[in-house]
Amino acid sequence: MFNIPNYLTLLRILLIPVFVVVFYLPWEWAHQACAFVFTLAGMTDWLDGYLARRLNQVSSMGAFLDPVADKLMVSTALILLVQADPKPALAVPALIIIGREITISALREWMAELGARAKVAVSVIGKIKTAVQIVAIVMLIYRRDLFGLPIYTIGYVLLYVAAILTLWSMLVYIKAAWPALTGGVSYPVRSRDK
Repeated sequence: MFNIPNYLTLLRILLIPVFVVVFYLPWEWAHQACAFVFTLAGMTDWLDGYLARRLNQVSSMGAFLDPVADKLMVSTALILLVQADPKPALAVPALIIIGREITISALREWMAELGARAKVAVSVIGKIKTAVQIVAIVMLIYRRDLFGLPIYTIGYVLLYVAAILTLWSMLVYIKAAWPALTGGVSYPVRSRDK
């Protein structure tokens, strides 16, 4: 049940309270430390998936925990960023990203009950969205200009790119599930009581 990829996923979950505490530290370098914690979490996301495939340690526990860890970390970061900079320009893409995660999670659960979860498997657009989203959030957390580059502004732009990719990937998933959603294709419904 527990293997190296699953321990990395658990580490990502355990980093969430560390991330929150560091975010609120009244130290000059707190944002940079917080960006490091989020980057570390993002690296464990990539590494646990790579190791699970490489070591042939793909498990049901990992398949469940990995997306939960991702959604918790990203949602926490976006909520803290909006709380720190409560502007509609930041709240709107954050709402799109969090809303999409809730919608797709519900869609995947429903499709799994129908035995058609593979129809809403992770797409290439979803993976690109995740990468852009992580870079955007790291830049927004880091805040300070770096090598003359306006990191916070670049993070803002990338967050909007991530929000657009988020909507695009959501449409791809909904299109794949549309026949089941509209009753065009029927699947046997699996009982939750098993």
